[in-house]
Amino acid sequence: MTAPIARVISSFAVVALTAACGSSYYEIPLETPLRPKLDVSGFERILVAGFIAGGSEDVDGNVETTRLLRSQLRNQSDLRVIDTDVLPLASVATQGFAQADLVTDDDGVTGPGPIVEDEDLEPYEHLFADVDYWKQIGEEYQQPLIVTGTVMFAPQERSGIVQRDQEIYDSLGRRSVVPVRTYMERKGFVLKPRFVFIDGRTGAVLYSENFREEVLYNVNQTSPALSSYFELMDRLLPSFLSTLSTQTIRGTRVLLQ
Repeated sequence: MTAPIARVISSFAVVALTAACGSSYYEIPLETPLRPKLDVSGFERILVAGFIAGGSEDVDGNVETTRLLRSQLRNQSDLRVIDTDVLPLASVATQGFAQADLVTDDDGVTGPGPIVEDEDLEPYEHLFADVDYWKQIGEEYQQPLIVTGTVMFAPQERSGIVQRDQEIYDSLGRRSVVPVRTYMERKGFVLKPRFVFIDGRTGAVLYSENFREEVLYNVNQTSPALSSYFELMDRLLPSFLSTLSTQTIRGTRVLLQ
C-alpha cells in the first residue's frame, strides 16, 4: 500500500470514528510544494535540442519526445521555449565514432548500426560530454538551458503468473469476486529515456536522470505503438517537470472540532 493511499484510508477511518462518536470534523486543503531538482534561475530560455533514439521503428522517439517536452514546457515552465528544427544528434555523434563502431549495410554505406538494444546507445554517449559542441549550440541560441539525452522505446513480451479478479456466483445467485492466478502471455512496450540537462553558457552537463516505464497487454489485445508511447510518457512527465520547476502536491487533512 502506497503512502498516499494509506493516508486516504486513514482519513476515512477518522471520519467514520468521529461520526460514530457524534463529534464534528472538517477538512482543510493542503498544498505541499516540492522544490525543483535543478536551479534554473540563471536561464531565460530552454532548448529541447533532440534525442538519440532507438527501439521500435513505429515511433520516432527523437521527434515525438522533442515535440512533447516542448509543448509541456510551454505550459508548465517560466522559461521561454525555443522553437527550432530538431538537431541531428545521431549524425553529429557518428563523427566521433571509431572504425570498430561502424558497419556497412547491404548498399555498401558505412555508418553506425541500428539502435535496437540499450548497449547500442553506448557509442553515442560521448556526445553529451562534448563541451565544445554544446557551448557552440548555446552561443547560437543565446545561451539557454539545453535538454537532450537518449530515448529507447521498444516492444517487449513477458509471460508468467498473473493475478486477476474473477466474478463468481453461488447456487443462490449471489455474486462475489475472488482473486485467480493464471498463466498469461503478455506483450507491450518499454520506455527508457535519459534526460541530460546542459548549461548552454559553458557546455557542461548540469544534471541527468534515467527513467523507465512499461505497459503490458493481454496477448490478444492490440495497442498502437504511438498510443503506448504517449501513455508511458504521461506517467513520467511530472518527474521530468519537477526537475525544472516547483510542483505542488494537493491533499486534505481532517481536523476534529
